[in-house]
Amino acid sequence: MFVYGFMAVASAVGIIWKHPLADQSARAAAPIGAVFTALALFTGSLWGKPMWGTYWIWDARLTSELVLLFLYFGYLGVWEAIEDTVKAARVAAIVALVGAINLPIIKFSVEWWNTLHQPASIMKSGGASIHPEMLWPLLISIVAFNLYFITVVLWRIENHIIRRQIRGLQFRLAEEGQNNG
Repeated sequence: MFVYGFMAVASAVGIIWKHPLADQSARAAAPIGAVFTALALFTGSLWGKPMWGTYWIWDARLTSELVLLFLYFGYLGVWEAIEDTVKAARVAAIVALVGAINLPIIKFSVEWWNTLHQPASIMKSGGASIHPEMLWPLLISIVAFNLYFITVVLWRIENHIIRRQIRGLQFRLAEEGQNNG
């Protein structure tokens, strides 16, 4: 959810201020978020089998998380389907912004509908309801995943920029070759 929220903010910046780095930031984040979401669904199903007796149940939280995975796939598909990068960035940004509607649905699904998932355990009035022996490793894991995301997304942005520069150089070299030939 953090990654998709990042994508939505970057997409809004890309649409409003037309900053190309914002579009590339959202594009760089999408595969990471898709992998995180797929891992959450996969490991959740492994946990669900002994707890609920089944790998999958059409629970509100699970279903809205699956929708998030499909939104990632749709966002990535837009970038691959449209050759014009300016147009692809604009359409992908719209997909990201419309898909952001799903984030509060995921967050509040356990409160809005009767679901197998428990309600909030960390950020709730009256403080966390998780024992400190579980809370600290959870918080450390959250920080570690976010730092990992930031590191990888910066690498991916740098990679996109370098590839764009290489394409520009190749285009200029090809153009010079035609002019000299």
